[in-house]
Amino acid sequence: MRIPVCGLGLLLVLISITGCNSVSEPTPPVPGSTSDPASPEFYTGHVRPIFDKYCFRCHAGMNHRGGLSMATRAAMMKGGKTGPDIVPGDPGASLMMKLIRHQGTATDPENMPSKSAKLADADIATIEQWIKAGALMPADAPPQR
Repeated sequence: MRIPVCGLGLLLVLISITGCNSVSEPTPPVPGSTSDPASPEFYTGHVRPIFDKYCFRCHAGMNHRGGLSMATRAAMMKGGKTGPDIVPGDPGASLMMKLIRHQGTATDPENMPSKSAKLADADIATIEQWIKAGALMPADAPPQR
């Protein structure tokens, strides 16, 4: 297949504008929510909106891709086919952090979210703060999906 020179130029311009490895826009927190990651309400106001936007479609409700349900803290602690998703207090040991940073493991190298752009650095930092503070959540409120 031949691509006209002008078509190739347009393609290169679009790639340079949008970027090949695009990153999502940061997810705004719920207005008035606490900024203390050691509070269960931090999950509700800051972390859950990120999960709603990027994760719950595949990992909550009736969907448990990779055997992972993110509907409750207990489910995330149990994890999926590759083991626990989060290690409270240790973001570096949490599979979730490796996957959202696009540093997949040898057994499951898929980056998350799998079918959209990488999370914004601010969203990754929010999830990291939450895990580092113990990954506290209000009493297992189901996702709003």
